[in-house]
Amino acid sequence: MANFAKPENALKRADELINVGQKQDALQALHDLITSKRYRAWQKPLEKIMFKYLDLCVDLKRGRFAKDGLIQYRIVCQQVNVSSLEEVIKHFLHLSTEKAEQARSQADALDEALDVDDLEADRKPEDLQLSIVSGEKGKDRSDRELVTPWFKFLWETYRTVLEILRNNSKLEALYAMTAHKAFQFCKQYKRTTEFRRLCEIIRNHLANLNKYRDQRDRPDLSAPESLQLYLDTRFDQLKVATELGLWQEAFRSVEDIYGLMCMVKKTPKSSLLMVYYSKLTEIFWISSSQLYHAYAWFKLFSLQKNFNKNLSQKDLQLIASSVVLAALSVPPFDRAQSASHMELENEKERNLRMANLIGFNLEPKFEGRDMLSRSDLLSELVSRGVLSCASQEVKDLFHILEHDFYPLDLGSKIQPLLEKISKSGGKLSSAPSLPEVQLSQYVPSLEKLATLRLLQQVSKIYQTIRIESLSQLVPFFEFSVVEKISVDAVKNNFVAMKVDHMKGVVIFGNLGIESDGLKDHLAVFAESLSKVRAMLYPVPSKASKLGGIVPNLAETVEKEHKRLLARKSIIEKRKEDQERQQLEMEREEEQKRLKLQKLTEEAEQKRLVAEIQERRKQRILREIEQKELEEAQALLEDAEKRMKKGKKKPLLDGEKVTKQTVMQMALTEQVRERQEMEKKLQKLAKTMDYLERAKREEAAPVIEAAYQRRLVEEREFYEREQQREVELSRERHESDLKEKSRLSRMLDFKEKFQEEVISRRQAEFDRIKTEREERISQIIRARKQERDIKRKQMYYLTCEEERIRKLQEEEEARKREEAEKRKKEQAEHKAKLDEIAEKQRQRELELEEKAKRMREEVLKGTDAPPARPAEPTVTAAAPAQAVAPSSGSGKYVPRWKRQAEMSGPAAPTPTPPAAASDSWNNRGPPQKSDNWTSASSSNRQSGGDTWRSGEERRSPFGSSRPKPGQR
Repeated sequence: MANFAKPENALKRADELINVGQKQDALQALHDLITSKRYRAWQKPLEKIMFKYLDLCVDLKRGRFAKDGLIQYRIVCQQVNVSSLEEVIKHFLHLSTEKAEQARSQADALDEALDVDDLEADRKPEDLQLSIVSGEKGKDRSDRELVTPWFKFLWETYRTVLEILRNNSKLEALYAMTAHKAFQFCKQYKRTTEFRRLCEIIRNHLANLNKYRDQRDRPDLSAPESLQLYLDTRFDQLKVATELGLWQEAFRSVEDIYGLMCMVKKTPKSSLLMVYYSKLTEIFWISSSQLYHAYAWFKLFSLQKNFNKNLSQKDLQLIASSVVLAALSVPPFDRAQSASHMELENEKERNLRMANLIGFNLEPKFEGRDMLSRSDLLSELVSRGVLSCASQEVKDLFHILEHDFYPLDLGSKIQPLLEKISKSGGKLSSAPSLPEVQLSQYVPSLEKLATLRLLQQVSKIYQTIRIESLSQLVPFFEFSVVEKISVDAVKNNFVAMKVDHMKGVVIFGNLGIESDGLKDHLAVFAESLSKVRAMLYPVPSKASKLGGIVPNLAETVEKEHKRLLARKSIIEKRKEDQERQQLEMEREEEQKRLKLQKLTEEAEQKRLVAEIQERRKQRILREIEQKELEEAQALLEDAEKRMKKGKKKPLLDGEKVTKQTVMQMALTEQVRERQEMEKKLQKLAKTMDYLERAKREEAAPVIEAAYQRRLVEEREFYEREQQREVELSRERHESDLKEKSRLSRMLDFKEKFQEEVISRRQAEFDRIKTEREERISQIIRARKQERDIKRKQMYYLTCEEERIRKLQEEEEARKREEAEKRKKEQAEHKAKLDEIAEKQRQRELELEEKAKRMREEVLKGTDAPPARPAEPTVTAAAPAQAVAPSSGSGKYVPRWKRQAEMSGPAAPTPTPPAAASDSWNNRGPPQKSDNWTSASSSNRQSGGDTWRSGEERRSPFGSSRPKPGQR
């Protein structure tokens, strides 16, 4: 068995084996992984492995492997992820069904392919021999070999899944679905044998569920969902059994349903009960149990009337007619009157069983034949109003057969009614769960009942009647059938009659003037006469005195009757509640008693176990002591036996000798004996050494003589064999020469044949060689053309790539040139901008100096008017002219250097850096620079007047600057 570090490795290994066609080895590898104890914790890859494993099992038809794998996977998934097990089982069922459907679609003759009595039985040898002898067609044989194995595998799949899902509370729905599919499989392909086995399997599962109540995941039948699933499964079983015509299995299904109802002490839904009783009617009718059939119809009528709110009047009338006709179809005599005591007991048990199935609570103390009877059923139908709901033909038939006395025209009155009844029936529109009602099925039983009633009534007015007259009275049957019916009636003491064929008459009752018959006859006669008299001479109606006293007597009686019925129902309900409470109390007391009994038994069991362990311990100690004593005694006896005779025996006190003392003595004795034995062995070894040396010295010349004799004998044997081999060679040579002379006659023919074969083969070789050379030359030309085409393509591709590469290089060079040119232009532009900015800064500095001087003059006051020296102006202009070349040279001059140059002898008071920066930051828009340039140049050319005019032009801009104290 291969060990995999991860389950995914096993799946990969299985895929590899499947790809090389070794599906059996792949299946074995996955089976070893699934059954291994190493992977007992559920993982997601295990589900994929199970899918692959089941695919292989289905492809190879390995049902046993699939069952083992599913059992192991159930152990893994039971407590962790049951939904995974459900998905795996559904996948398994889908695969098996799909394969079976594919095989069925491939077979043309499906009925012949599935003509197998038992899917689980192998084909017998005699069947194989018969198919060969009878000349079975190949197509039919292929159909049988193709379809039947897949249907066997599908049946085995259903059995495996049901076995795995049994007694599992978490997968009850899947169990019910699998059972339903198995039922449909049996129904579709008419598998009666498999259906019986399936019913037995489900029945055993329920029995084991009730037997082993301490299972871990046992379904709870008291839960409504579980009970509904189990009931639905049983009802599906019942429906399929009736459709397949397996009436015995259908009756067992009814017993299963009733047992399940009794087990949970709950009544199923009315819709299920309707199906239950409808199937009971079919089962009892097929089994010729007319009485139980009628009771089942009566129960079905009560359910439809009470629970079916959509029941139409027409359907109600049809159901009521069926109930009345079913009751009339029951034979009017009791078949158990002449039975033995054992038969009566069996009949009693059977009636109790049937009554329980039908749903009537009967006391077991009554006699079996009094439990369910025809007379009680008819009286119940009249009292419950069933007869009033039936059709008019049924009512007339009921009165004629049960109450009226028409011995001479009974047949003529009944025959038209039976004809109308036979045409009635049909499907119930408002009760789809019920079977199609056919009243014509009751016509033979009613004709038989009419014949019995006619014989009974004729026997009361006639003692003897001719056979022809009696045949005319019975228009339904011939006289032979009437005779058979009369035999059954006489056997059951319904009528007393005998047939005299010699005289052609029927003799009724050799009863004389029996009191019962005469009394009954006279009473009927008196009633008839009173009716005739009342019809001839009607009595005038008189006002009743009681009517005057109690005017509303009928109403009062009706109300009182209803009140009593309501009171009776309330009393019965209270009795039922009281009985239910009593049963609950008894059940609780029984549970307490059982619990106390269990605790007592457990305590007693623990005490017994402790006593047994104590006794076992004492017994073991006694056995150990006894064994030690016996061993000491044996060792003592052994030591005494091995003592030498010359030595004196040791003095030992028997009471004080222990095992340790004896063992010490024995050990000392053994050491002494071992030393003596070693001395003896050394002496013996020395003796044997001397003896062996002496023997070898004596044997040496004898061995040499034997060797010389052996050499002489072998030399003689060699010469003899050599001579014989020479003679044999000479004889073989002579025989070979004779064979050569004999075969030399065929040498010419052999050479001729050889030349022909060689020439033919040479021609064939030349032809093949020529063809091969031509084929090789064609291949060479084709390959040469391919090489030329490929070489041209490569050359074209190389040229194209070179052209594209050159274009890309040119494009890159052009882009680089443009980038360099753009950078150079930007640098030039930046240099121009720097130059302009530098000139602007110089002009602003000059203007700031002028403004500063003007502010100082203003601050000195009006006492000393300021002079207008021309030198400072020239001096101030000189630095500007000196700076201008430096700034025009294109080099960058730092600000501190520019300020130092400006603060020379022309400007003794240097401008602070803050003021410079403020003046730089607060300068006006760039477009005013031309005006300031013209103003400064005019100041340098002209004198003080020009300065004032410059100051006057600059005053608006200077006034906008903040004062030094405001910064």
